[in-house]
Amino acid sequence: MTDSVEGNWAEIFTPRYATVTLILCLGVALLAFNAFLASISLPTAVQEMGGVALISWALTLFLVFAIVGGSGAALLKQRLGARTALLISAGIFLAGTVVAASAASMEQVLVGRALQGLGEGVVSAICFALIPELFPSRLVPKVFGLQAMIWAVAAFGGPAAAGLLTELVSWRAAFLVNVPLVLIFAAMVVVKVPAHSPQDRKVVSFPGLRLLTIGAAIMLVALAGLAQPLPAGGLLAGAGLLLVGVVWLDGRSRDRLMPSDAFRPVSVVGTGLWMVLLINIAGAGSAVYLVLVVQEMWGYGPTAAGAIAAVLAVAWSISAVTVANVRSKETRKTLIRSGPAMIAVGLVLDLIGLQMDQVAIVVVGQLVIGAGFGTCNGYLNLTMMEAASDAERDRTSALMPTTQSAGNAIGAALAGVAANSAGMAAAISAVEVKLAVVPVYALGAAMAALAFVAAWRMVGMIRPQDVNSNFAAG
Repeated sequence: MTDSVEGNWAEIFTPRYATVTLILCLGVALLAFNAFLASISLPTAVQEMGGVALISWALTLFLVFAIVGGSGAALLKQRLGARTALLISAGIFLAGTVVAASAASMEQVLVGRALQGLGEGVVSAICFALIPELFPSRLVPKVFGLQAMIWAVAAFGGPAAAGLLTELVSWRAAFLVNVPLVLIFAAMVVVKVPAHSPQDRKVVSFPGLRLLTIGAAIMLVALAGLAQPLPAGGLLAGAGLLLVGVVWLDGRSRDRLMPSDAFRPVSVVGTGLWMVLLINIAGAGSAVYLVLVVQEMWGYGPTAAGAIAAVLAVAWSISAVTVANVRSKETRKTLIRSGPAMIAVGLVLDLIGLQMDQVAIVVVGQLVIGAGFGTCNGYLNLTMMEAASDAERDRTSALMPTTQSAGNAIGAALAGVAANSAGMAAAISAVEVKLAVVPVYALGAAMAALAFVAAWRMVGMIRPQDVNSNFAAG
């Protein structure tokens, strides 16, 4: 491992990389903007068609199918090649968009959201897998920094665009914004993405049982977030057993979905995946409850409350762009370790600010959390990509966004159990809400602390020979 890595921002926009950069950014934009477009427009759809009891399932089904699609993306890339796999998954996402936008009932919207999730899960995972394939390692932090910027733009621009379209045109128009994005994405994939990489194999078996088990486990996680504490604990335990079973079964399969050392704390990749999972579990509770809590406690409107939440995305973007210029390998190790610690500190600051009714402290907490994610995320992903062998790189890269989604789902469910156990559902006064939110942030800080342990262990296992010398020689 060399002590430093050269690279500059201008290079990812040169003719050699500009088209690929735009393709990956569009893949992220589909996920980022679609999340906000759907969340803003769906309440109006419910008012028009009824089915308010089903609205939460619009997110649940999207998430379940996105995780299933992401889990199978590496094998799909091997079987069909990146270009064909991306075009098919983009077509599925487009079909889901049209189905949802033309829906005459909420049930049809749910079908559309499931198709959107399946397509987007594959697109996100393959885009991650293409990063080490199409970019040299010196540019990878810049790519992740640019993706963080897209999320920040989506956090502010997505709700505004969806709100205007829903009010001035219709909720269906908000969904259809995805159509031109998908078509541009598909056209650029045809032109630039290679049909096959050297690691692709055309004959792989369909992992139906494993994908079904993953889907069932995430569905149990989603149901746990809606259940009472005792049955929720049982659902989460069942989901955990299913996921452990999938990892065990996958390790013994000829055509694996995951790298051979996935979630085994004996390697950089295995420990890094635990860190990815844990930091996303840590941040999910605040993401779910902060907007609701500041509205209930302080009487803020949706716009002001949403702005406080969006501070995190801005801090994430700014910090990711800032540290993307770090060249020292030792400094990168420090950034990986510091990320979870910052997330833990930020969550504690959020809790203190809520308990003291000090919005300034909450905003500082959001800044620290966002900076924690932005500081460590790019180099965490890069380190796992570098440590993976040629044969495992696709599986490792594709599993990263899927693990992030799984962490968000598990974290949201755990936060729901914690909040409901503390009386959040029955809370009426600001004092009751203030007390009910304590275990949510305590749980998040504890998960961040575990992520810090995983980060420390992961960084300690990095050796010069872990870096794959064939990593995007570029």
